Amino acid sequence: MIRSIISLLLVDDQSLICQGLQAVLDQEADLQVVGSAENGEAAIAQVAALQPDVVLMDIRMPVMTGIEATRLIVEQFPNTKVLVLSTFDDDLDIAQAMRAGAKGYLLKDMPASELIGAVRFVHRGYCQMAPGLMEKLLTNVPDHNPEQQSIAAEIKQLPSRERDVLRLIAQGCPNREIATQLYLAEGTVKTYVTHLLNRLALRNRSQLAIYANSMSAIAALKESPRC
Repeated sequence: MIRSIISLLLVDDQSLICQGLQAVLDQEADLQVVGSAENGEAAIAQVAALQPDVVLMDIRMPVMTGIEATRLIVEQFPNTKVLVLSTFDDDLDIAQAMRAGAKGYLLKDMPASELIGAVRFVHRGYCQMAPGLMEKLLTNVPDHNPEQQSIAAEIKQLPSRERDVLRLIAQGCPNREIATQLYLAEGTVKTYVTHLLNRLALRNRSQLAIYANSMSAIAALKESPRC
């Protein structure tokens, strides 16, 4: 099967990291590194000029952080997907990156083969997280605070069908599986997902999954089929 070429922008303040990543990624016939940037501000300029499919984004950089750059790229260039590649598995970094619109959060010490696979999946629209990061993030979410109480209240006001869809998204079900479980057309599920994003003021499906997996959200969602 012939794959389309996925263009990549590498963003890291350490040039050796970018060089090493390029050496690995350019070996793949369907991946092409089209540029690099040393900070978030330069990354935005490069995205505007090169229109890459995927940005591999570091977090902690001078001038502008990867989190702020991710937010601006997602807002200004919706066809470009951002995948964070960081040294740090800090809870706050992960949460802020995903809220900014990143499609995933990976660690720099991961095997090259897994990074390559993650890039391909993100290009197709899937969320990718390093092993254990989602569980770590959710474990450290406080149980009782105003934000969590607000989430529970929002969910209780959702129509029952949207709560069912949201619960299955939290379990990682794709639209096709949700449609099967709820006896709906796949197009109808996509409509429900769009409604949820609009109601909850979220940017993408990965943010929706994190939202649904918060402690208060889990408590507020009523039981529904599991995939």
